[in-house]
Amino acid sequence: MSNQDNLYPLSRKLEENADYLKQMIGVGTSFDIGVREFLIKNVKVQVYYCNSLTDTMAIIELVRELLLLGEDEVNLNKKAFDIINNHLALHQVTILDDLNEMITYILSGLIVILVEDNTKGFALDVRHYPGRQPAEPETEKVVRGSRDGFTENIIVNVGLLRRRIRDPLLRTELHRIGTLSKTDVCIIYIEGVTDEKILKKVRNRIKNIDVEELVMADKQLEELITNQSFNPYPKVRYTERPDILAVHLYDGLIGIIVDTSPSAMIAPTTYLEQLQHVEEFRQTPIIGSFLRIIRTIGILVSLFLVPVWMLFVYNPELLPEQLKFIGPKEEGEIPIIIQILSGEIGIEFLRMAAVHTPTAMSNALGIVAGVLIGQIAIEVGLFSPEVVLYVAVSAIGAYATPSYELGLANKLAKLFIIAATFLIGLWGLVGSIALYFIFLAFTSSFGKPYLYPIIPFNLKDFIQIFIRISQKNKRKKKSQSS
Repeated sequence: MSNQDNLYPLSRKLEENADYLKQMIGVGTSFDIGVREFLIKNVKVQVYYCNSLTDTMAIIELVRELLLLGEDEVNLNKKAFDIINNHLALHQVTILDDLNEMITYILSGLIVILVEDNTKGFALDVRHYPGRQPAEPETEKVVRGSRDGFTENIIVNVGLLRRRIRDPLLRTELHRIGTLSKTDVCIIYIEGVTDEKILKKVRNRIKNIDVEELVMADKQLEELITNQSFNPYPKVRYTERPDILAVHLYDGLIGIIVDTSPSAMIAPTTYLEQLQHVEEFRQTPIIGSFLRIIRTIGILVSLFLVPVWMLFVYNPELLPEQLKFIGPKEEGEIPIIIQILSGEIGIEFLRMAAVHTPTAMSNALGIVAGVLIGQIAIEVGLFSPEVVLYVAVSAIGAYATPSYELGLANKLAKLFIIAATFLIGLWGLVGSIALYFIFLAFTSSFGKPYLYPIIPFNLKDFIQIFIRISQKNKRKKKSQSS
């Protein structure tokens, strides 16, 4: 437990305050933690800052403004604190009386000013976080649409959202998580549109988090607020696009942004909601609906094509006469089940290799692994051509899944269905699929059923999952004043 969890009142003696700050944040030891002390008309003033997170020009201008007070004819000894307060030409100034809170502000990039013989100090927001400029997310590209995306700076991310939502009902609640890391977490919602019960549940779970650090940002926070353990399916949806988050906020959902993370969490979420992609909203309603249906078919193919084909290979009597051509002509030396599992694991090897391969080489890697290795494996007899075909088609369907986390969870579900089908046959396929849907039916995201609108069934919402309605027919947000 950190000492910063307890209050440490500001002393009237600057020396005592300086000793405490030196001990706690390493003033004089850490090169980026600086202090400037000067005398203004016999009144000592100290300025503390972290120059790696603070705008240098702001520090220079602030010191210059304070030094100019020494040239005024005002008697600074009598009302030094009030006079300095009136000369701070900044938009955000906070008055504090606790040194531990000041430490958090210093390490967050704010400037702290201490005045001799005063039990209060100033915190000036002049943060200048290092980071990249907004750019289009790699995993959510569109043919038409904006090219900006979230960055690792929480202030920039909220600003990108404000540009799209100039609604006075937009709320941005800031929380600090971690007794040591003091990571900023922002809950974003539109008042009057969001379900208050779900909002209260999300807020309480975040407030009740008791950890020392939150360095892994949103993914670590997700595990803490959703109680994830052995359930692989994501209970929040991730997006790196501010326009997507804006759309979901007007649908009554809640956004969660964590500082240092370039993605936002959307809660609650369902299985079918994670099948939607921003490209569907950038096309006409009929084209958007077509894309949704094709994407859904691709995901179903990625889940069930390989186990169904394997069932027919081991039980050819189940095939109708017109489909007798399905199945390898020669099984080869390696059993089909080993070929299938090797192919599925090999696809994951390729996926992980692509992540860790430099961009300039990733295309070459895909060609070598997908074409050359596969062709050689067929020629030497390690794999049947049909195994390579169906595993490859299944992989393409998996890559059509907009949610990376959902795609990985479906991969585990597919391996379970493949194993059950191999061990038990037809009843293994039927039973594993039934268990798969029962498992999803008992899963929820902040109280919202994971298979909604299938369970519980809602015809209108079910149709809208697959058929994109035009904007003129979309339900308008009810005004809070109405």
